[in-house]
Amino acid sequence: MNYPGRVPRAETVPGFTEADICRGGGEINPISTMAIDDAGPFPGIEDTLSADRFGTYLGWAGGDRNKAVVLYTLNALLSESLYTPLHMFEVALRNRIHHVMSVVHGDTWFDRPEHQANLIQADMIAKARKELAEQGKADTPARIVAALTFGFWTAMLGKEYENLWQMTLKDIAKREDGKGLRRKDFTKSLGAIRTLRNRLAHHETVLHWDLRKHHANIMQLTGWLSPVAADWCKVYGRFENLYPKEGVELVFNAVLPGCRP
Repeated sequence: MNYPGRVPRAETVPGFTEADICRGGGEINPISTMAIDDAGPFPGIEDTLSADRFGTYLGWAGGDRNKAVVLYTLNALLSESLYTPLHMFEVALRNRIHHVMSVVHGDTWFDRPEHQANLIQADMIAKARKELAEQGKADTPARIVAALTFGFWTAMLGKEYENLWQMTLKDIAKREDGKGLRRKDFTKSLGAIRTLRNRLAHHETVLHWDLRKHHANIMQLTGWLSPVAADWCKVYGRFENLYPKEGVELVFNAVLPGCRP
């Protein structure tokens, strides 16, 4: 059976068929079917990880080395699965902002001083232009928009832009019932999403976060920006299939006292 971008050797992924992987889904949690013998999975893998990193998982596992490896693996798989909705959310956010701002202020709206109210934004634009020049590419509006970081786009939704939101930026998103949104309604979970995104980018631990809540927030914001983008995430996203239905049992101690961001 042929699929675009098909994954080779799908039979090596526990709990998934080739069709499941190519569809981006699957009903079986691979962690639940992972074979762990008495000697433990992947002997010596902790030597590859830092003592601090593996020590966190060992603590969460109550000192059970095998369970610690399983938790580390689950953290990695869930991190991978969160990339899909985060990817779509970031693309939808920047393109919606660029679209509504371009309609009112022109394609180079980001060069206007009043649209650089956050001091870091001018530096971000300069860096984007520098990177394009180093690549031998013209700094067209579309390329600059693509080169600007997630931080630039979240900064556009800061309190400095409350008036701009009420006049223009409010048009980037609507509730499911078609009603408009206040800036604070849209941004209340944005800081946590940005932090989560940065942790994933640096391969940090996120298993102690309430990932179901954060995934739901990402999906809600994406749906407000673009319902079809949210539908795409629902079809190709893996998070719901990977996250254990019974949740994740972790042991917390003085080092991580009940920490569930």
